Amino acid sequence: MSKKKGLVISGVILALSVLIEAVFVDHHVEYWWHGLIGFDVIYGFVGCVAIIVISKKLGKLFIQRKEDYYGGGEKGDD
Repeated sequence: MSKKKGLVISGVILALSVLIEAVFVDHHVEYWWHGLIGFDVIYGFVGCVAIIVISKKLGKLFIQRKEDYYGGGEKGDD
């Protein structure tokens, strides 16, 4: 799946979630920001994207090694 297609699908799902929340959910707010339509959906979506992006950056920094890390593939290494 291309990056553009993934973003479009995510955007459509996000918009549908906000629309469903606006129409069908009865808000019992404890804090003022929970009264904003779509806040919980958008907050969750942004949080998930942040976790994925940060995990990928940390993975590349600490886990991923160069291709020649083990020094294999050289002739005369028998």
